[in-house]
Amino acid sequence: MCILQVLPALQSGGVERGTIDVAIAIAAAGGRPIVASSGGAMVRELDRHGIQHLTLPLASKAPMQIRRNTNLLAAIIRDHQVDLVHARSRAPAWSARAAARRTRRAFVTTFHGTYNFRGGSRGALKKRYNAIMTRGDRIIAISDFIADHIKTNYRVDADRIRVIHRGVDQEIFNPAAVPAARMAKLADDWRLPDGVPVIMLPGRLTRWKGQTVFLEALARLERRDFAAVIVGDAQGRDNYVAELQKLADQHNLHAVLRFVNHCNDMPAAFMLADLVISASTDPEAFGRVLVEAQAMGRPVIGPDHGGACETVVPDQTGWLVKPADPEELAAAIDRALDIGDDQRAQIAESGRRNVAQKFTKDLMCLRTLAVYQEVAAVTGQR
Repeated sequence: MCILQVLPALQSGGVERGTIDVAIAIAAAGGRPIVASSGGAMVRELDRHGIQHLTLPLASKAPMQIRRNTNLLAAIIRDHQVDLVHARSRAPAWSARAAARRTRRAFVTTFHGTYNFRGGSRGALKKRYNAIMTRGDRIIAISDFIADHIKTNYRVDADRIRVIHRGVDQEIFNPAAVPAARMAKLADDWRLPDGVPVIMLPGRLTRWKGQTVFLEALARLERRDFAAVIVGDAQGRDNYVAELQKLADQHNLHAVLRFVNHCNDMPAAFMLADLVISASTDPEAFGRVLVEAQAMGRPVIGPDHGGACETVVPDQTGWLVKPADPEELAAAIDRALDIGDDQRAQIAESGRRNVAQKFTKDLMCLRTLAVYQEVAAVTGQR
């Protein structure tokens, strides 16, 4: 089959990573993958694998552009004899579904987040806008949490939903694949002290990722025998960065705290960490950080909601705590820092096994291709 995946852009992120992984898997299985987006740095990876990328203004939410994109996509479907269209984001999904219906092709969506909406008329409009992601012949939910969200908030036949967790590349997120030199470089760049455990909170600097909760938890610890690292890009949120700096000052944390911008070598970063934390105050749709950290054999602490409830095995691969509760997070950090070498080794083994059994890139791709075959069989596309 020829599979066309559409998304807004290919700059960075989990949606983009999954799109490329699946495109490579389609080609490896003998299919013809095509990806359409407005472009970006990750297009080069498609080029390296000989996968066709078509540049279209698919990030636009303007109604007239969505209409024009419908015509462009319909032409692409016909010209390239596309069998199935897979939409991975809302704006391109509107034009992709219209083009798929016009050309009588199968249509699949991936529901990547909760796409929050509130009450009132504006909330109703946003919910209607979000609902395009429920119009696929099959709807891929990236977690059971998202599947439940779809069933609770939208009129969807549950038989059309398929849960496919996001997957980690075990060749990249593999402790044996990270040489000591990469770790040493990061430790030097980040000015990490020797001989103390490293507590890491990765994630872009935005309030719902819980950096303030993390700082409040650190302030409650009756110890300072650690180095804490907040890893993440502010993406222009200068006021929030200033707020975090002020909070660190108020709690006298700067002696043990490092703020680090975007890191291009997260496997090495995880290897430097003795404990990896997610403190998201809103439920994560999946929560890639906790899975990647487990793949690297690191103990994790996550909030007891959203995708973390599916990816963390309490007391085996890490711990779950009440969301937005600095006291409970501080207590969990304190316990985690005091575990012995034997328990740490058991947690590392359990974490890697958990990922290998449930959350690998290969499993994600295999299950996605199975959905394509299922839809093709039902709709008569070959």
